[in-house]
Amino acid sequence: MPTLDNAYARVSDFEAMEAELKAIRQYLHAHPELSFEEAETARYVAEKLEGWGYEVTRNVGGHGVVARLSAGDGSKSIAIRADMDALPIVEATGLAYASGTPGKMHACGHDGHTTVLLGAAEYLARTRRFNGTVTLIFQPAEEASKNSGAQAMIADGLFERFPFDAIFGLHNHPGAPEGTILLRSGPMMAASDTVDITIKGKGGHASRPHLTVDPVVVACNLVVSLQTIISRNLDPTQTAVITVGTIHAGDAVNVIPEYAKLALSVRSFEPGIRDLLQERITKLARSVAEGHNASIEIDYDRGNPVVVNSPAETDFARIVAAELVGEDKVATCPLIPGSEDFSHFLEHKPGSFLRLGNGMNSAILHSAKYDFADASLTVGAAMWARLAERYLLDDA
Repeated sequence: MPTLDNAYARVSDFEAMEAELKAIRQYLHAHPELSFEEAETARYVAEKLEGWGYEVTRNVGGHGVVARLSAGDGSKSIAIRADMDALPIVEATGLAYASGTPGKMHACGHDGHTTVLLGAAEYLARTRRFNGTVTLIFQPAEEASKNSGAQAMIADGLFERFPFDAIFGLHNHPGAPEGTILLRSGPMMAASDTVDITIKGKGGHASRPHLTVDPVVVACNLVVSLQTIISRNLDPTQTAVITVGTIHAGDAVNVIPEYAKLALSVRSFEPGIRDLLQERITKLARSVAEGHNASIEIDYDRGNPVVVNSPAETDFARIVAAELVGEDKVATCPLIPGSEDFSHFLEHKPGSFLRLGNGMNSAILHSAKYDFADASLTVGAAMWARLAERYLLDDA
């Protein structure tokens, strides 16, 4: 009778393919493609999956690839997702496998995310020690701020065409040791909203401000006032962020302009707080403008919702992670103010989003010097393989 340790995938099972995983990851790193442009990445992924015997569907929600494999007579299905797109950043790592496309770079680790899922895919196809269906989702356009890849795949019938019971995904985590796994039940990553504000005043000569309505003054008052929303409208135990990322007005020092434009990034972890922030930002902006005799236009765009991990699926993933790497390498993930479009999947299906350590000295995400830690590849691949095997162990 096999023991729990050797009945399912172990990190040691992937040591023989470690060099291959590194080669795949570094190839993907050298050939980045931006959101909505992942044609060659999708082709590369699909051809590997087809070679391993998966039923592969291409062009789901754009360049999305969905691969399915069944074993036994089980009716359960687990879905695991990896993202494929890169960022418009000029790479500054100096690596031998650095981006070969100027101005495009895998600065968020999606090359690694894709590789660990491919590693798990090869193992599962070779061993087939599961009872049910594995659904692997290689998603485009995670970095897109609007109409992201997750939304596009859902709109293209992902759930109806490829039914599954639960979905899992991961992201690398700079600042945590390589090979560690971080999990968090409930809210984990923030909702991300964007607010574009246009203040219309009355332009004129800089020497005669009394004849104008200066939108620069209105904008400056508004920036300061916005900072009070977090400090004076939220419970101090709650977390949210309002950042004024851009402010533009005027072209000449001796001209009071007609317009001033602001762009805000708003982050929150609970639906009620998200609603409160929208209400307060909108009301405050209008009142500040009115108080200065200016008019205002507000475009409030709700982006990715909060990543909310299902308790049961997160607890299950925590058990699998502890079996795989040991309790000492499994930790509770802190709240992360960044956003993730994996949240759209979790609005429809139970599941959990994990974090995989990328090294204590890793460059931060979206940095020109960032690189995915190859030392985490075998752990990530083994985690997905073992999770699939364990989830499909006993068909209910």
